[in-house]
Order: sequence, then structure tokens, then C-alpha cells
Amino acid sequence: MSGEKCFEVLEKIFIPKKKQDIKDIKGYTIKYGNIVEGTEIVDEVLVSYFKAPKSYTTENMCEINSHGGNIVVKKILELCLKNGAELAEPGEFTKRAFLNGRIDLLQAESVIDVINAKSEREAKTGIKQLEGFLSREIAEIKKEIMDVMIGIEVAIDYPEYDVDDVTNKEISEMLEKVEDKLTKLEKSFDNGKIIKEGIKTAIIGKPNAGKSSLMNAILKEDRAIVTEYEGTTRDTIEEFVTINGIPLKLVDTAGIRDAKDEVEKIGIAKSKEMANSADLLIAIFDASKELDEEDLEILELAKNKKTIILLNKIDLNTKTDENDIRLRNASNSILKISALNKIGIENLYEEITKLFNLNEINLDNEIVITNIRHKNLISKAIENVKKTKETIKNKMPLDIVAIFIKDILEDLGSITGEIVTDDIIDEIFAKFCLGK
Repeated sequence: MSGEKCFEVLEKIFIPKKKQDIKDIKGYTIKYGNIVEGTEIVDEVLVSYFKAPKSYTTENMCEINSHGGNIVVKKILELCLKNGAELAEPGEFTKRAFLNGRIDLLQAESVIDVINAKSEREAKTGIKQLEGFLSREIAEIKKEIMDVMIGIEVAIDYPEYDVDDVTNKEISEMLEKVEDKLTKLEKSFDNGKIIKEGIKTAIIGKPNAGKSSLMNAILKEDRAIVTEYEGTTRDTIEEFVTINGIPLKLVDTAGIRDAKDEVEKIGIAKSKEMANSADLLIAIFDASKELDEEDLEILELAKNKKTIILLNKIDLNTKTDENDIRLRNASNSILKISALNKIGIENLYEEITKLFNLNEINLDNEIVITNIRHKNLISKAIENVKKTKETIKNKMPLDIVAIFIKDILEDLGSITGEIVTDDIIDEIFAKFCLGK
């Protein structure tokens, strides 16, 4: 519970073993006792006390730690509500922390990133933003702009002083530095998108080429059905797996061939659609057979995309090898594997790591943008930097230049929440779950 009257509500339902006036209870302490309804004990609990302003929300807060179990927890919740508490809205605790000034909007958004993290790297990025690394970078950029804005305001308010030339030079130098820093942040989104959303990977191939066996080998479980019969996979199967700290969204698709079954046709159409939208294609071929027209159609899908070609079933007599010019024309990444015997799977991981430069993503020394809202606002700020540079080039009056510089500051302020509408705040916190 959080809020001015949370201790009042607590006192109605909690009897500590050692009674103490709330004024004498220190923050960051835990008391042992019972939750009661009248004279009846509901559960034996520990209650943590947090006193304003030293709490998550900066308000008085308490946390009731019960034995768990649906019945007991539900009963304690009902007692809290019955005695004056109100059920929190999604993200309301973090929203209060933001509105009360303990964290900025950027840090608040990182809370949900940490909660929803699908990999260690994504969690690490969220923690860095929660600690304020990006907030401090934005603050430093704003300070550089504000230092120059002081000179601009002087030039506008006191035109009798001849400071235009000096101010224009200072503005130009500042804009160059700001643009460099913002561009670096904007470019980091390429890595940030991979860290947060993962690499959408479509496994494509003919029926019985080994797609489902590959999926099972990577997942180390029998997730997809593997049989000797063609056309077993009728729909896409999606799973996440982590490679080098990056989530891979694996999609096992229906085998691509000239099918007569209507259901299979729909699955094949979805396979082609998935192949076109994927970040990475893994095109798998049966190396024990010659390439045919259906294989060549798959190679056409793979052209001009990030593609790894796998020659599967190398444990059998091979009739297709990596020197085939038709394979080489589709991709430079060609590997030999046996999906069923799990041979060559580690080589696939290494190839993915190399293809997406995963080893170059250094979260210890870099600030990485993972949020599309932040990226869009940074891009907008860069556009306003360019517009400002254009006004100076065209020798526009300083008051016009100042308008564009203020637009840059507004864009940056929107990232951290200093300048943001209630609608945007509500939209952001609606993504949170209850109790966060």
C-alpha cells in the first residue's frame, strides 16, 4: 500500500507482536505479527515499513508478506480494500514515483523493460536506464544547449551589444556537438532493437528438409513434430531462445512446395510471408538430394536478405555441397549440419553472432536506446538541430534561431517527461501490470 493514509489502514488489520506507535517505527524496518479480522487471525505475516519521502513512491508505504496461497492473499486484499484502501491502476506505483519526482519518465519506462526482459542483455540495458545513464546523457546535452541559450537571450534582450557574431559561432559549435551525440544515440537503436525485440528468425525449406528437427535441436526439446511424412507442419511454430545474450524469435514454418491440400497451402503462404518479414532467414536443404525447382524457389526468397544456408543430413550420402554456385549466389553463409544428430548447431550460433555483430554490443561502455518513443524523439531533435543550422546559414534573426533551439529542448524534455501530456503518461503506464 502507498499513500498518506496507508498506515491508518494497516493499523486496522495488523496487530504486531510488539506494539509500537507509528511515529516511533523507523522506515526500512520489518515487524512481525498477525493480520486479523476482528478477533480472528487471518495469517501470520511480516510487514515492511517505508516512510515518506524515502520510499519507492516517496509516500508512506507498507508491504505485507504473507504465507501466500490464493485464499489468504485474497482475504488480506479484501481487508485492505474494506478498510479504506483502493485497488491500484496498472503501473500506479511507478507512476506516483514519476509524478512525485523520484524518477523521470525515461527511468519509469525502464521498469517495464526490466520486468519484460527476455534475455540477460535486455535486463542489463533496462537496469542501466533505471539507474539513470541515459537520463544523465540527455541532461548533459540539454546543459550544453542551455549554456549557449543564455548568450542568445542576452543578444535578444540587449541588442545594443554587438554579440551576434560570437553567438552565431557558439551556436554552430554547440549544434555540431549536440548533433554528434544525438546521432550516436539514434544509431544505438539498431542494437537496442535487437536487444529488446530479438532477431526474428524464419526457418524455411521444403517438407522433410529438417526444419522441425533443427527447431528441436536449438530448443533442446521436442517442440515440433518430426516424422518421415511430408507436410506435417501446417502452421508456424514460434519460440524464443537466447544466443549470446540476445533473444532469437524462432519461427518454424510449413514446408514450401506445390501443395494441393488447402490447409497446407495456407501454411505455405504464411511461410513466404514470414520469410519476407524476418530479420534472419535460415534456409535448410536436404544435402542427400539434388536441388530441384522447389529448392530454387526457396533460394529466390533468400536473396538480398540476411540468410544462413544449412545443408542438412550430412550423416547421409551427400549430393549437394557448399560449392554449388546456386547456393553461393543466395548467401555467403553456408554451413553443414545434421539437425537430427545435433551436429554443427554451435557453428550456426557462431554464424548468427558474426552476422549481427553481437560480440560488438558492449553494454558496459555504451548507452543503448531500446525504446521506440525515445528513438523517435531523438530523431525529431536531430531534425530540429539541422533546421537550426539552416537558419544560421541563411542568416536569420537570433529570435528565429532561438525558436528552433527551444524545439530541440522540448524534444529532449519529452523523453525524460519534463514536457509531456497526460495522454502520453497514461498510455505509457497502461502497459504496466498491477502492483508495479
